[in-house]
Amino acid sequence: MSTETKDHAALADDFNKDEDRVDWHDETLWWIRQKRDKAVNKLPDWELLRDTASAIKDNVLSNLSVYLQEFEAKAQNNGIIIHWAANAEMHNKIVLDLLKAKGIRQMVKSKSMLTEECHLNEYLENNNIEVIDSDLGERIVQLAKEPPSHIVLPCIHKKKEEIGELFHLHLGTDKGNSDPQYLTETARQHLRNIFITRRASLTGVNFAIAQTGEFVVCTNEGNADMGAHLADIHIASMGVEKIIPERKHLGVFLRLLTRSATGQPITTYSSHYSKPRDSKEIHVIIVDNGRSKQLGRADFRNSLKCIRCGACMNTCPVYRRSGGHSYHNAISGPIGAILAPNLDMEKFADLPFASTLCGSCSNVCPVKIDIHQQLYKWRQVIVQNGYAPAAKKAAMKLMSITLSSPFLYHTSGKAGRMVLRFAPFAVNNRFNPWFKQRDMPAPPDQSFGEWYAKNR
Repeated sequence: MSTETKDHAALADDFNKDEDRVDWHDETLWWIRQKRDKAVNKLPDWELLRDTASAIKDNVLSNLSVYLQEFEAKAQNNGIIIHWAANAEMHNKIVLDLLKAKGIRQMVKSKSMLTEECHLNEYLENNNIEVIDSDLGERIVQLAKEPPSHIVLPCIHKKKEEIGELFHLHLGTDKGNSDPQYLTETARQHLRNIFITRRASLTGVNFAIAQTGEFVVCTNEGNADMGAHLADIHIASMGVEKIIPERKHLGVFLRLLTRSATGQPITTYSSHYSKPRDSKEIHVIIVDNGRSKQLGRADFRNSLKCIRCGACMNTCPVYRRSGGHSYHNAISGPIGAILAPNLDMEKFADLPFASTLCGSCSNVCPVKIDIHQQLYKWRQVIVQNGYAPAAKKAAMKLMSITLSSPFLYHTSGKAGRMVLRFAPFAVNNRFNPWFKQRDMPAPPDQSFGEWYAKNR
């Protein structure tokens, strides 16, 4: 079965075959979650910041068309050229047309989850355009011909020895040398020539300010700046939800973003782009690609508040133990599991079920998205639309009948205890998914109901 046809459970099984990798993946992400906790606990007004950011985003989503038009008008006054794309295909064609118009066949790109969502790299390569990702993590997964597994830490699933081998094959480093400083310096030297020679650069957009027509890109490596400032044409890909009303609101989100993502007080570079320099061009492509549809779903519109910090992934017990690629979508983890079904409910019907509904994701979300509640609601929508597996629907129906009847509930409980006591092989086998990762519990001598009846 190919990766494209595997669901989350099957892909998670593949990831779990390497137990050592799973353990350090889990531990590393939890360490980042702990860094986040230390950083936010130093701010006495952290909850006020979250409330404020959430309220700003509520305002944006309720007045999205107004702010987008204001941004367009101000940006155009600044000399920025605005394009609108209803979907991924339109976005990709706009990028290709801009490059062709300039006779450009090579482009440097900084990290952009929107372009991953649109599969831009693959599209451009199929049209004979070379694209080099300049974010170190993105460059690593690009060399490995893999998608990113995390929205902030794209190659978190890779061991340094594997990265050393990739660099040996593609960048000519010494075989067997996996020293991080050596590999990073190699990447710097490799990318320096890319920055100098590329006439086109593409970045994402973290925040777009309606009041001023400027946009902000946040990086820790400065690679977006290097690409944008040295290129003749700077293309910025932006989801419609990236708008904030006024420049003063930026301070709220910048204080939330990196503390939530990596536990830093602020990103190393928060770069503002408001107008092109002489003889240069800035193009902003404003992309919908299903966002308006999500906006119209009352139960799920809050997912558009997401500022792509990755905090929900770092805390999620399922993501940490299953890996980002198990979500078979550009954006993985809990937030990806509520965004993906909006794009294709049938293809991503498995993702909302890849959760314990523990609520940890909602607890750390800097803009207070009710992530676990939306996962629960998506499950209901998916079942109602007929996309849940038949076996799961039958099991849930049987459980519903059982739990609604005291007689059936008590009878099945007794039967279950007898099976576990006298015929454990009936459940401790490979046909029971629960048994794959754990032993079944020892059966109690009596149920709680029997104990309560006896001792009340």
